[in-house]
Amino acid sequence: MDRVLAGRPAKGTMLLGLRGVGKTVLLNRLRDLAGRQGYRTVRIEAPEGEALPELLVPELRRTIYALDLRRAAGGRLRRAAGVLVNFARAFKVRMGDLEFSVDLAPGEADTGRLEQDLPRLLIAVAEAAAERETAVGLFIDEVQYLSNEELAAVIVACHEIAQRNLPLLFIGAGLPQIAALSGKAKSYAERLFDFPQVGRLRRDDARQALTKPASAEGASFDDAALEALLDATQCYPYFIQEWGFHVWNAAPASPITRDMVHAATPHVIAHLDNNFFRVRFDQLTPLEQKYLRAMAELDPGPILTGRVATILGTRASSVATVRQRLINKGMVWSQRHGETAFTVPLFGAFMKRQMPELLKHTPNRRT
Repeated sequence: MDRVLAGRPAKGTMLLGLRGVGKTVLLNRLRDLAGRQGYRTVRIEAPEGEALPELLVPELRRTIYALDLRRAAGGRLRRAAGVLVNFARAFKVRMGDLEFSVDLAPGEADTGRLEQDLPRLLIAVAEAAAERETAVGLFIDEVQYLSNEELAAVIVACHEIAQRNLPLLFIGAGLPQIAALSGKAKSYAERLFDFPQVGRLRRDDARQALTKPASAEGASFDDAALEALLDATQCYPYFIQEWGFHVWNAAPASPITRDMVHAATPHVIAHLDNNFFRVRFDQLTPLEQKYLRAMAELDPGPILTGRVATILGTRASSVATVRQRLINKGMVWSQRHGETAFTVPLFGAFMKRQMPELLKHTPNRRT
């Protein structure tokens, strides 16, 4: 962030990790840090089924207004507003009027081709920020839900902005497959971004995540209770929060013991099953659910696609499209060719609870 504000080149960042490791928390913290350093920030989440221009236009309109607050709109800011108007029209996105004069920008970001228009738009906004002697931070969560065209457009924009040394910094977050998706979208993506891996906590850090809040309230865990909690949560931050919350509420006294942890655990699992896991399970077709149930037989760890097909009693080619749909939905990911793993920790155990019986797959013309 300091390098960009100083007019020096800097790589963007893609935070990668499974569900529940804290990527969104980190993304939001980085955005707050950027704001304190004077950045004008744009934050969006890329949900399934919604187009990137629809998410960006209102945020960039807000950013242009924020840049105008320092003094009357300059030439580059009026031009950026004109480019934004073109972009919104090209992609049929509604936007409100601008309260200052706009310089028309014919031929800028108006082709309707995202890979051409998005770079022109972000360059114009970055040039306006440079005119104001500040910078723009673009923060995108759930990057894996961007379409191939949208991801390529973002990468091209970051590349052209880096070539021009303009003050715009990109920070994204999403599932582990983003690194491979970025490389497929544009071969030079690896030179534009760092890809830090966000994973489960180290056991010592996980202990502190439990003991420090308890200590602040005058309570403690005994060693056996802590070990039971670390084993149950596998040191994933979200599960530490859930187990810690339920155990704290159920414990009758301090110190909290292993028996108290074991007594609360069924309530934690029921809560996760009915909320955290259920939300994802209900989005799946019966065949997708069956595929994940077969994966659960081989969990944990990367699972060979061929072995999943064998458990289902069919060929890998017969369920290849099912696997791809699950990747697109963010339920599984592939670290290497022919391997698959859950993106949601502990989901395999949930599948066994949800579908105790493992069913074979009988292919038909539709599947």
